[in-house]
Amino acid sequence: MTFATRFGALVATLGLSALMALPAVALDRHKVYLSMSYIGNDWQAEASNMVKAMAASASFKDKVDLEVQVAGPNAQRQIQQINAMVQAGAEAIVVYPISPTALNQVVKNACAKGVKIVAYDAEITEPCAYNVTIDQAEAGRRTAEWLVDKLGGKGDVVMVTGVPGTSVDTARTAAAKDVFARHPDIRVVGEAVGLWSQAVARTELSKLLATRDWDGIDGLWMQVGCYTANSMQIEAGRPADRLKPCAGEGSNGGRVQMLPAGTEVEGADGTYAPMGAPRISYASPPYSGAYALKLAVEMLDGRKDVPQHTTLPLPIVTNETVKLCDTGTWEEMRNGCNVFKPSIVANPGWFASIFSAQTPEVALNAALVGQPEN
Repeated sequence: MTFATRFGALVATLGLSALMALPAVALDRHKVYLSMSYIGNDWQAEASNMVKAMAASASFKDKVDLEVQVAGPNAQRQIQQINAMVQAGAEAIVVYPISPTALNQVVKNACAKGVKIVAYDAEITEPCAYNVTIDQAEAGRRTAEWLVDKLGGKGDVVMVTGVPGTSVDTARTAAAKDVFARHPDIRVVGEAVGLWSQAVARTELSKLLATRDWDGIDGLWMQVGCYTANSMQIEAGRPADRLKPCAGEGSNGGRVQMLPAGTEVEGADGTYAPMGAPRISYASPPYSGAYALKLAVEMLDGRKDVPQHTTLPLPIVTNETVKLCDTGTWEEMRNGCNVFKPSIVANPGWFASIFSAQTPEVALNAALVGQPEN
């Protein structure tokens, strides 16, 4: 729905005198929707918080009227919701697609009506859509290569994957398996669907351990769950200096565990404590949705040079590069810290890769509670 159409509808509904009393910015804000699919994990909640915080920031609060809808892991429902968004006057839709291809027709129809479609983290293959992602195949490849190197090229590996059908899970898993396949002495002895959830990872690991104890596993490749795997080993009485190497997600708890044993960390307790756990930690940055919103609004405001595909830097943290944030300010993160004290971030499953120079409007408070930096 164009500005002129909305203006005429308001005149007809309210009358000119009532219309003149409305705040001047009310008529100028862009109608933008956030379409979320799967939301059953910490990452999705964090990304949603950061989108909302971007919309509420000083730079965007007078430009954006944001509405959030959740389809769940159901492509048909997401298609129906996007159709309804277009009919309701959406100017842009920021979307986490449950499938890279299932939304193509509804996205193509939306584009034909002038709606900007920007997907984040997961991709949409319809050419008119814009995508903001990391290189998911690179994420799978680099973490698998790290694990192979850590194991000296041989050993029994367990894999815990993500949400089936998403471009994220497909690309990461295929790339990792390709790496393992090139090393005949690396054997994948267990595989489970983890749905990017620490809780699901615990359930699935428990099932795998029913037939194979920790001594029968040499390493783990987990899209989400390294924090949980380390915690389970500690709970089972395994010494902290004998934890299995794990290639996986950038949860704050997992990164705290990566810090050298004995490091003084405020709020550390039990398994949420430094223990020198052998790790490579990566994550799709949760700010990707906020950046997608920012690009959508810039396009609505006339920017013409936005690329169809924006590839964000892949945040990789190892035991050699993990660095504690003392306060969690944007400036401190800009200087390279990448893990937060448990006293700052109570949830160990919370994702720590929240810094981007491209999104100074959103940082720690945005990811935690949906509040912008300004």
